[in-house]
Amino acid sequence: MPNAFISGTGYYVPPRVVTNDDLRTQYGIDTTSEWIVQRTGIESRRYAEEGVGSADLAVPAAQMAVKNAGIALTDLDMIVFATLSPEHCFPGSGVYLQQKLGLCDGPNAKFVPALDVRNQCSGFLYGLGTATSMVKSGAAKHVLVVGAETHSAALDLSTRGRAVSSLFGDGAGAVVVSATDVDRGIRSWKLGADGRFADTLSQRIWDIRKRPFIPQSAEGVGQVQPELMFAQMDGKLVFKNAVMRMMEVLMEVCVAEGINGTDIDMFFFHQANLRINQYLQQHLGIPDEKVVHNIQRYGNTTAATIPILMAEAVEQGRLKRGMKCAAIAFGSGFTWGAAIIDW
Repeated sequence: MPNAFISGTGYYVPPRVVTNDDLRTQYGIDTTSEWIVQRTGIESRRYAEEGVGSADLAVPAAQMAVKNAGIALTDLDMIVFATLSPEHCFPGSGVYLQQKLGLCDGPNAKFVPALDVRNQCSGFLYGLGTATSMVKSGAAKHVLVVGAETHSAALDLSTRGRAVSSLFGDGAGAVVVSATDVDRGIRSWKLGADGRFADTLSQRIWDIRKRPFIPQSAEGVGQVQPELMFAQMDGKLVFKNAVMRMMEVLMEVCVAEGINGTDIDMFFFHQANLRINQYLQQHLGIPDEKVVHNIQRYGNTTAATIPILMAEAVEQGRLKRGMKCAAIAFGSGFTWGAAIIDW
């Protein structure tokens, strides 16, 4: 049975930088940069322009990952696309990415399967586990795993929504998971979910149980109340569960591998809140040089945070072949996951 390793990484963030002060001066949100930084660690984020969707952001990230893997796009056997911000209710973003990458065009067209994963902040790790299983089973040799988000189009950019809207930014990260006979790669991974908290962090734009599934005016125009249209969150409860679950799942994958924290060279924590990650780092005794952060510059890019972190760490020379890494995430659902990777 082959091993599955990350053969290439890539990322892309839109060029428009929106600082904390911009939220106040451009959008009229009653906030301060100090208030946001103190609670989240975020100083700025990126916003895509109108007309740009998650699949658009994913294209340059995917192209970069494929190039760094040393393969051609036509060598891909599958696309796994993790996002909470697809272009439409359906179809998923994976098929749009397939078409935008040119896989459907010309005499060498390759109609690879495209799978969308809807596990929000832990979506990349759910996708990574899926890709690893496909490669190890022999069903695929190269799988493109993408996390991409266009949050800015669905944020309540007003004082009413400031507690949530200040957290999120747009961006995309991608990896290629490939087969190898070398003793390396994605070792142990563990995923979990607790549906008791499904509504604690949610964006319930419609309810398919109702008729009609979106309230309509007398003219048949859909009308959605703000508490349903925009994301809602119980921040204290999310913080408590994030710390507990991320710590638990990290320990589980370490036990599965027979290692402890000192054996890990680099930790990739999901970038939801710098305070959560600093709490985990302090509690676990992880030195600063083993942790990378980019939430200060990008905010929370949900499914894209971990692959962007990895791609930047490779680009900066911090993540090198032979290192042992841990990736950990927690998000809406509640869902969570962790993986140990011999890079």
